Amino acid sequence: QVQLVESGGGLVQAGGSLRLSCAASTHTFSSHPMGWFRQAPGKEREFVAGISWRGPNIYYADSVKDRFTISRDNAKNTLYLQMNSLKPEDTAVYYCAAQILYATLNRDASGYRYWGQGTQVTVSS
Repeated sequence: QVQLVESGGGLVQAGGSLRLSCAASTHTFSSHPMGWFRQAPGKEREFVAGISWRGPNIYYADSVKDRFTISRDNAKNTLYLQMNSLKPEDTAVYYCAAQILYATLNRDASGYRYWGQGTQVTVSS
């Protein structure tokens, strides 16, 4: 069982930055592909960024490319999402998620087995 706890959300003005963290409670963290998803009110959960367990391979949604950076620190069992040039449309609950061990990195939420509780990001205009 993998438990994930996000932190770092908050209220920020448009153009500002935030860094989200996701602490994983497993010694196998380095072998799990990881992803960030978000869900805005009235909308479906959408893929934001993902990072493979080896390589790494990294994917971004077109809407965040060149503004957001996903990274992982396997020594600290922690996943990060650096968010720059934030826009009001980035407002959402952000979720950290983990795939099963050694899986191929996936952009689809159905490919992730473990989820955090989410952290709210609000960008004011």
